[in-house]
Order: sequence, then C-alpha cells, then structure tokens
Amino acid sequence: MNKKIIFMDIDGTLCTPNGEVPATAQKAIRIARKNGHQIYLCTGRSKPEIVDDIISIGFDGVIGAGGGYIEIGGKVVHYQTMAKDSVLEIIDYFDKNKIGYYIESNEGLFGSDNCIEAIRTRVTEGYPINSEAYVNADAEFNWFYELIDKYKTQKIDYSKVNKISFISNQDHPFVQIDSRFKNKFEIYRTTVRQFGSESGEIALKDVNKLTAIEFVLQYLDVDKTNTMAYGDGNNDIKMFEAVAYGVAMENASEELKEVSKEITSKAEEDGVFKSFTLNGLI
Repeated sequence: MNKKIIFMDIDGTLCTPNGEVPATAQKAIRIARKNGHQIYLCTGRSKPEIVDDIISIGFDGVIGAGGGYIEIGGKVVHYQTMAKDSVLEIIDYFDKNKIGYYIESNEGLFGSDNCIEAIRTRVTEGYPINSEAYVNADAEFNWFYELIDKYKTQKIDYSKVNKISFISNQDHPFVQIDSRFKNKFEIYRTTVRQFGSESGEIALKDVNKLTAIEFVLQYLDVDKTNTMAYGDGNNDIKMFEAVAYGVAMENASEELKEVSKEITSKAEEDGVFKSFTLNGLI
C-alpha cells in the first residue's frame, strides 16, 4: 500500500481522559512507523505539555501550540509567538474579570493564581465534594496540576508566548471573550471539554493545524493524497481540511464527526489501534 503521513491529536484522541496513552495505541504507532508510515503529533499542547511518556513512543515530527510550532525529524523548522503587548493585554483582561488561565510557551506552562482552583471547579462540577466521582475527576488532572506547579517560580518571558488557554467562568461567557479579541486572534471554544463550555484558547491569527500541515507537506515536498488525521475537537476541523482522510473519535464533537470519513472508538477503547488495523497500517 502507499505509505501514509498521519497527523495525530493528543487530548481526547491519543490519550485517555487522565492523560495516558493506551498500550494498544503505542503498539499501533510503533508498528505503523516500522511499516514505513510517518506519524506526526498535531496538538494544541505546547512543548512542556508534550510529556516524555508521549514523546518516547516515537514520532516523525511534532506540530504543537495549535500550529505555531513545528518540528520535523527533531529539527525546529517553524516557530511563531504572540506579541508581548498583546499577551499583557489579555492577561490584564483575564485578571480583572477573575478568569482562570494558563500561559503556554516552549519554556514553561504558567498558571494564573486562580488557575488550578478554576480547573478543579470545572472538572468536578456536578459531583458531591469528596465523593468517589469527585476524587476521580480531579485526579485525572493531577499531571496537569503538577506541570503548573513545576513552573510556578519561574519568570515568564512574555515575548515568547505561544498561546493562552482559559477556563470557564459562568459569570463571563465565551462570547464576550471572543468579541473582545477575535479581530486580533484566533479564538477556539472548548478545546478541553472538561474545562467547561465557556472555556477556550487564544492563539495567533491565521495559524492553525491546517496551515501547519500544509507547511509540513510543502517542506517534505509531498501532496495530501496519502495523508490522514485523527482528532476529537472543533479545532481539528481545520486539520481534517488539510488531509485526505479524517478519523474522528467516538467522543468527538458532532461538528467534527460530520466532516470525518470514519469514526473510531474512544482512546480508552483502543480506537487508534482499531482504526490503524482497519486501514491496513498495521
């Protein structure tokens, strides 16, 4: 068969809700690459969030920060950041409106003073405090809390920010944030489902997974004929536009499912392995 170039989202696609990559997905990726297919991570996560347990699986490249950062074969070939004055404007707005957020750069992940509290409130919403469901929902994000804490004392270089993610605040709906910043930035809604319906990301204008994949294909001097992508969120719609064959996870948004060529099982139900098998990649 023709060798494929596959672009793989992380959260809700490659990883289970607690941030782990199932053994079956790891096996599928390693066998597919051994069979000559190329696999690229294609994620909204910035570099510090792409933890060693994921990188160690082995990939041919990385598209990170929603398309603002690109590695091919371990070499950084493209990197864009937000203007410092814009970053300061956004965080001032969030601080004044008590919106929890975290700043993403290649140097660290920097949470607002109320970031972890805001995340905990949203991911445990609807569960009685200290119930088993509450504890389990909160525990799924322990890895993320630890990552935020890791960079807590590190100085932030506001000139090297990839994007800014924010957590739902029911007193300040997404539409207000979108209206405030959409002329200067790309605003994505609910890229992490557990962060609530009013959550989202503020990223560079006209920089997304589509533009990043097009950059990679041009860099490799190949067309999209033998390309595939796996995703679950609305920010993956652009990714599916860039490839010949898009696979949505069972837990994907309805909007993404509508533009997919295939729907596979959830990560925790071996969705990647099943789809790789179905498509003859392994």
